[in-house]
Amino acid sequence: MQDGTSTDQDMNDQDLTMDPAAAAAIMAEASDRARRRLQPNLPAFYAVRGAIWILGYGLIWLAVRGQHPFHGPNAGGYAALVLITAVAVGLTAGQVQAETGLRGLSVLRRWAYILSALAGFGAIFALEGALDRAGASPSVVGIFEASAPILVLGLLCLVRFSAERDWVAAGLGLWMVLVAAVGGYAGPATVWAVGAVAVGLAFLLAAAVEARVRRA
Repeated sequence: MQDGTSTDQDMNDQDLTMDPAAAAAIMAEASDRARRRLQPNLPAFYAVRGAIWILGYGLIWLAVRGQHPFHGPNAGGYAALVLITAVAVGLTAGQVQAETGLRGLSVLRRWAYILSALAGFGAIFALEGALDRAGASPSVVGIFEASAPILVLGLLCLVRFSAERDWVAAGLGLWMVLVAAVGGYAGPATVWAVGAVAVGLAFLLAAAVEARVRRA
């Protein structure tokens, strides 16, 4: 009887003893599952940004096209520009919050990114006021209004690449910087159409690429 009891105890001990490799595999699988669950929905982020950009810049273009002489967006156009800026900052904050943790350096990184976005867009409105006060023409101010937000968002995408090695963000950032640099040559009215099409469709393309990467 004692031998039988000892044998049963040995078998139970073997069942309770887990191979270290199997334990590591189980922990890695649980970690991957948690990471996928907490990973932000980048396709949705990019798609929403693209739709808002096309709508906002498109509406401003419709408001200013055909102006002779050009005098810039009306109150509704300025409201749309402020709304686009607020949504862009809000989506950036939400994206970074979803990607980072809740403690330590993650919190510092999140706030640094959010404050950078706020500082960039705040500087746009400050510089616009300075241009207007210095006597810049409505055409110059209009080109600045359309191009500066694109430039800031492009630089923020490049900052994201430097932190995350996100190649989609890198390509998007470089494209937006290019659009901001050359779009103004289309003129103070058409620059809004260029921004709507070039940036809005780039966001939608980034959403499609991210969705394909997730399925792979």
